[in-house]
Amino acid sequence: MKKQERRHFTPEQKSKILREHHLDKVPVSDLCEKYKPQPSVFYGWQRALFERAPQVFVESRATPAETVKRELGGKVEHLEAKLLKKDAVIAELSEALVDLKKELGEL
Repeated sequence: MKKQERRHFTPEQKSKILREHHLDKVPVSDLCEKYKPQPSVFYGWQRALFERAPQVFVESRATPAETVKRELGGKVEHLEAKLLKKDAVIAELSEALVDLKKELGEL
């Protein structure tokens, strides 16, 4: 028995297949027969499409500069949180070191 190779579809191919279903009203069974994805794969693409649909409308209103600013803002918040965590760890370790030195009589 020969092992089947996985099919990889580009984003363009996925959108074409989904467009055929939603705009041209081609049944899922016909699309799966024609392009060879499993029906569960097709429905996964469809679910991903609808889950991400609100982003299309948000991004369509934002200018490229606003989009970059929003992305960088998210990165800045993430990095600031990491710095706060790092500072807390350093403070804790410093306190433990001072306590240890006091205990050993070095301070």
